Amino acid sequence: MAGVLIRRNFRLFYPTAIKYRPKTTYVVLLPETPVDTAEDNALLRTEDLPQFEQLTPEKCWTGIGKLALEYESGVWAVEEKAKKMKEPKTFKNIVEELDKLESPLNTAWSTVKTLYTVKNNEMNTNTYLKIHERARKARVHKFQSLPIYEACKDIYVNDTNLDEAQRRVVRKFLLEARLNGIELPAEKTPLFAETLKKLEDQKNEFRKKVAESTNRFSYRINDPSLVKEFPVDLLKNMALNRSRYHQGPWDIFLHPHVYDSFLEYCPLTELRRNTYRAFNMRASNHISKDVNNSLHLEEIRSLRSEQAKILGYENFAQMSMETKMAGSVENVMSMITSLLAKARKAQDKEIASLQEFAEDRGFEGKLEAWDVPYWRRKHKRHVFNFDEAQLQEYFPFEHVLVKLLEISSELFGISFEEIPSGEVSTWHPDVRFFQVTDANGEYLSSFYLDPYSRPGEKLYTRIGSAWMLGCRSRSEAAGTSPIANLVFNFRPPASEDQPVLLTFNDVNLLFQKVGHALQHLLTRVPYSEASGLTNIEWDAVEVCSNFMQNWLYQPEVLERVSCHYDSGLPLSGSSIKDIIASRNHMAGFDICSELYIAHLDIQLHSCKDFWLDVSRELWDTYRPFVLDKYDAHPCSNTTIMADVWAAAYYSHIWSRMVAADAFQAFKESNEEHGVIGKRFCDTFLALGGGCHPGEVFRRFRGRDPSPDALQVLSGLVKHKGAVST
Repeated sequence: MAGVLIRRNFRLFYPTAIKYRPKTTYVVLLPETPVDTAEDNALLRTEDLPQFEQLTPEKCWTGIGKLALEYESGVWAVEEKAKKMKEPKTFKNIVEELDKLESPLNTAWSTVKTLYTVKNNEMNTNTYLKIHERARKARVHKFQSLPIYEACKDIYVNDTNLDEAQRRVVRKFLLEARLNGIELPAEKTPLFAETLKKLEDQKNEFRKKVAESTNRFSYRINDPSLVKEFPVDLLKNMALNRSRYHQGPWDIFLHPHVYDSFLEYCPLTELRRNTYRAFNMRASNHISKDVNNSLHLEEIRSLRSEQAKILGYENFAQMSMETKMAGSVENVMSMITSLLAKARKAQDKEIASLQEFAEDRGFEGKLEAWDVPYWRRKHKRHVFNFDEAQLQEYFPFEHVLVKLLEISSELFGISFEEIPSGEVSTWHPDVRFFQVTDANGEYLSSFYLDPYSRPGEKLYTRIGSAWMLGCRSRSEAAGTSPIANLVFNFRPPASEDQPVLLTFNDVNLLFQKVGHALQHLLTRVPYSEASGLTNIEWDAVEVCSNFMQNWLYQPEVLERVSCHYDSGLPLSGSSIKDIIASRNHMAGFDICSELYIAHLDIQLHSCKDFWLDVSRELWDTYRPFVLDKYDAHPCSNTTIMADVWAAAYYSHIWSRMVAADAFQAFKESNEEHGVIGKRFCDTFLALGGGCHPGEVFRRFRGRDPSPDALQVLSGLVKHKGAVST
């Protein structure tokens, strides 16, 4: 029986130590620090639940060092075995051995990442990056082993007993090894290595200059009348003294957790314009030559192009498609073009309506990009007639959590049980621990839930910062089951007798992250290299989080998860209707904005034109405003220029497209939702990286995904009814 058991309230609810010489030998060096054991270093006990309270940055460093050394030694042993073995090479005697080696290092590595997120005051960025780099260097060793690569090629071609998940694991290994240059002739290997090193150096410089130019800007506000509409969180983030946030003074910064909200609430056009310009001319020649990223941007593009061409691709965007569900740049552009056709028309109407609204309230002149956040906030409140603060009273955290878990139980035939605090080691007293079981009561997985913000302790990058961190993956070879960590920054309770009230954005975030976690927790793939979220193509990683968020905007679900903290009543029908309609407020504008960055990203990694010319050429197609003469936004876009989303930014909207189409199945079918939910669980949640996401979708829907459902869900075309649970 599916259900939720919250024991806390006793309620049951139903419904580098090794130096590598490529392709030759290893030289084993003695570790410089004493060798830790599982008895004195909890990080090494990877088969048990993590003992977070016993971990320190020092223990993490020495523990990762030991596990990295053991992993590298293990890879070397598999390599020697592959070279010498006379019997046929099989998945079991080669690949499964590697999978077993992966689990301890990956589990410890993920535990360290969790501590970096939740104990950032102790595990600071510099410390974490050193540990991260040590683990990363160890893990890349297997992709540099030619004997293992040749063995996997042999297995992929000749092992006729491979099942679908095993073929995916072997194919992933072969692809990653090839992208790491293993098939390159000897004369090209040094050039490839040098190109990657230069690329990393350029990306580091790019990030540094963005950070430096971001930190150079600040503007002090002393007039309380300017901030009278600012929300408490924004005032605290801007105040010189957080304990006196209501008195000021307040500083404007360009960090996202201040900048984004400031543009929404600042009443002065000139101040909005100056702040917007400062943000979009960061790391450009408009600031200073010493922080100008223009040359670094071009060098990164050139090096990525060289990297791709050395590996045999036409350009970096084409190479990127090797690890994407879309499969080709042409498919990406087809989606972008299809969505733009409807979104641009909607955007033009939205901006005209916003202009009229602003003029009626005294605004003079034509709306510009810096005006939109402020006036759209006011317009949204006017049109949909609900107050965010009053709405918050209907979403007590405990009630929302229980109802969300109930809905998940009913859809997917699972149960949740909370283990009382004190029985499980956690990193903070507020952290809660849940176990997940199937319909027969069999244990599946576990997750930690860390709901509240802790300023100065938790990582906090923007308002609404939240993470779903896979702490341990399923691996039958290693005997491990999945563990996930859900980390939020909800406002903590003011006192023990006052409930925690969530904003509606918080509720959205909770649905998203639980959906993301379920794909990790409910996997049935037995190999860590393809279980859960591992090995899923980048543009399909966010499908399940978006799918779960779509349920929140169904009337019956909103009624179910809402409950006034005092009266106990759910939201009224009119309020629910307004909330659902408000989801698509200025959807055309938002989609056009996202499509612009997606196309810019693809174009920057496909052509040789100067970045500013590329930006200018695309701007008018997507954006309703003239490109500001000070705007140099690509120079500060670390997401596509210095992070992992190069030629992949489109992945966010692609995932939403797939999720919308999957969700549409519940609207179109006459089947019980539990039946459709089981099919979703058996495909999207169970198969994870063990099956190509295109095939996963076809097994669920019987066809390939289409942008049509996203256009309906976004209000760009006529809506076709609602779903109940």
